[in-house]
Amino acid sequence: MDKLYRVEQDSIGTIEVEAGAYYGVHSLRAKENFPITGYPMNRQMIISIALVKKACALTNFHASLLSKRKKDAIVKACDEIIEGKLHDSFIVDAIQGGAGTSMNMNANEVIANRALELLGREKGSYRSLSPNDDVNMGQSTNDVIPTAGKIATIRLLKNLDEQLDRLISAFDNKAREFDDILKMGRTQLEDAVPIRLGQEFNGYATSIRRCRKRLTKVAAELHVVNLGGTAIGTGINADEKYEELIVPTLSKVSHIGLKQAEDLIDATQNLDSFVAVSGAIKALAVTLSKICNDLRLIASGPRTGIGEINLPAKQNGSSIMPGKVNPVIPEVVNQIAFNIIGNDVTITMAAEAGQLELNAFEPVVFFNLFQSIETLTNGVATLIDNCIDGITANREHCSMQLHSSVGTVTALAPYLGYQKSAEIAKKALKTGRSIRELVLEEKLLTEQQLDVMMDARKMTSPGILGKQDYYELSD
Repeated sequence: MDKLYRVEQDSIGTIEVEAGAYYGVHSLRAKENFPITGYPMNRQMIISIALVKKACALTNFHASLLSKRKKDAIVKACDEIIEGKLHDSFIVDAIQGGAGTSMNMNANEVIANRALELLGREKGSYRSLSPNDDVNMGQSTNDVIPTAGKIATIRLLKNLDEQLDRLISAFDNKAREFDDILKMGRTQLEDAVPIRLGQEFNGYATSIRRCRKRLTKVAAELHVVNLGGTAIGTGINADEKYEELIVPTLSKVSHIGLKQAEDLIDATQNLDSFVAVSGAIKALAVTLSKICNDLRLIASGPRTGIGEINLPAKQNGSSIMPGKVNPVIPEVVNQIAFNIIGNDVTITMAAEAGQLELNAFEPVVFFNLFQSIETLTNGVATLIDNCIDGITANREHCSMQLHSSVGTVTALAPYLGYQKSAEIAKKALKTGRSIRELVLEEKLLTEQQLDVMMDARKMTSPGILGKQDYYELSD
């Protein structure tokens, strides 16, 4: 059966649109012009634009600029989109030219055609309700899209924050579980001084807390929006009452505390708040990647590596080597971090490339920022569920490695002196004998003194025994 079409017109000319389509001429041209990534607009971006359009319809009604009949139909259409309906009608590519005009018009057309349908009109009968004159009333792409982008980012960050809270708890749990396990600490991959395995995991929790706090701080900038500034921040074509009510109305509709920028021209020109958020996301990703490097290293083996911990076995590690199991979960988090670092460079360059009264590169900023947040959120979730929660420690192996290392000699340096301690360390390495054995053989310390000085808790806590303790033990 042949498809039915309707004819729509724009300033370029006419085009045939499928009769049943909720999108229109602008959306279809954009789909044809921008076959770029193959990815549609982010789901949260679609919802956020619908939230903006709903708030605008309500505000224009209260300003006596939009009839109740049109307002009700537009609001109903927006609510359906917010609920997850009609998302397949958003057909424009995530990366597009035009500063987001295509995604704005895609939303305007879908909302208008659904509203027309609710009013008992045919799709495309824009004289009854227009995508531009009614749905886009008092707005410009240049204030709608950055505002929607901020709302979408805030909503995505909420999901990430929930996962970070879980990750911190997971590390805290392991820190308590492993607090009594003494192992050799390493600097530059060489034996250094003893540390408790629990202290390492506590350090991981602390680093994530710091990153989370930093991200929360910079994300506060996203609550300042330029809605009401229209094209370049001067508010042209926006009613005075609309200007006053639009952001408070959007705050109620979105359940997010938003504030209109004091300088709408600045807020329309600049995307530095997204750069700041991307930077905080990158810092978090870098920290997570470093933690995953650590996990892969201390779990390496199982026989010829460090082997202090065991990561949960999740899948076969090789198509040729039987029995091999790889640290696939930390590896995927590493890869997420690499991608986020690249995304941050793109976001930085796109924000820098803005010219005069507008930055035309918001689509690529949002594409990369949303990807960074979502992949990191998913990565943290799988890291918790498929790795951290299931980590076990090889207690005996940690103890064996510790006592076969010369790193414990550092604890004796305050009593024996650096030079003598170095001689003992070299002798231990050469002969394969333990530090304890050599110290006792040379009668440098008694067994009682060694037991006190080599106490695990004292060696791995601030304020370890000082020389005064040695003098007291000598008396």
